[in-house]
Amino acid sequence: MFATIKGHYEKGQIFLDEEPPVDLKAEVIITFLVEDVEKKAKRLRLPGGLKGKIAIPDDFNAPLDDLKDYM
Repeated sequence: MFATIKGHYEKGQIFLDEEPPVDLKAEVIITFLVEDVEKKAKRLRLPGGLKGKIAIPDDFNAPLDDLKDYM
């Protein structure tokens, strides 16, 4: 059985946000999600960030010549 429990690591200890679903001894795999706070702030999306960089052609909704045989 696999179970995922969120928690955090601080000063050599792991703190779980909820009780594990096992009563006996069990093997565990721990994955550290390390992310630089500054890099995360840079990745935030800004609305309108691509304004003026993307253009839609006037014939965007025109039928495609490749599909004439199917219409």
